[in-house]
Amino acid sequence: MAGVPESAVLPGAEPFDLRGAGTADAGAGPGAAGGDGGTGVLLVHGFTGSPHSMRPWGEHLAAAGLRVSCPRLPGHGTRWQDMARTTWQDWFGAADEAFGELSRTCERVFVMGLSMGGTLTLRLAEVHGARVAGAVTVNASLGTDRRIAVLAPLLWRVMPTVPGVAGDIRASGVREVGYARVPTRAFASLRELWAVTRADLGRIVCPVVAYRSVVDHVVEPTSGRLLLEGITSAPVEERLLHDSYHVATLDNDKETIFKGSVEFVTTQPEAAAR
Repeated sequence: MAGVPESAVLPGAEPFDLRGAGTADAGAGPGAAGGDGGTGVLLVHGFTGSPHSMRPWGEHLAAAGLRVSCPRLPGHGTRWQDMARTTWQDWFGAADEAFGELSRTCERVFVMGLSMGGTLTLRLAEVHGARVAGAVTVNASLGTDRRIAVLAPLLWRVMPTVPGVAGDIRASGVREVGYARVPTRAFASLRELWAVTRADLGRIVCPVVAYRSVVDHVVEPTSGRLLLEGITSAPVEERLLHDSYHVATLDNDKETIFKGSVEFVTTQPEAAAR
């Protein structure tokens, strides 16, 4: 979508970059260099979502002394018409650029993502190998059992959108800043990302923690099975979430994810980044 201006960003959907409270002091935590050295975390939001779903997670990581970056993926956080002009290469390109920026200022970089952000997290681990110190996914998508999905490359010309998937949250009174409609053209490109990522799961060499909601109305258990079966060259651990739906980073189990990801980062040996 080069050269095509996007619409105004929705309130709450803005990208963020957090330096980590108190990290200027030596020994203040895993990111003690305050972004110049130390440890960084790249957060990647989901399909039709926005950085809004990642901000509480990012704030928790920053409070633990980590440098945190969460870009807004192209076409997201504005209106669905903008997303319809983008492809998975645009989304991956933005995540890859953010990873490169963190890598230039941090000694180690972990990547963590929700839903399609989890897919992009896995793709970054495939492409960059040991440069990714570790990966955490939350309800990562790698496929779907919905048979109509195979028609997406044809449907978008006659059916530009279908009902949205944002906001699958069990906790009452919690909303996600995302689209009420899914552009079918973008979904067709997501299916291409799934195929590319599934094919290269065996290339991942960094440790992976995969959180999966037992009840998820967006991503079926098939994706979790594909992830566990596909990662053959690195340690992978699945952790089940029993009190959250798809957007678990805003749901009842969010603290489990937040605390678990900090523990994951702090227990990884320095050699994991080399």
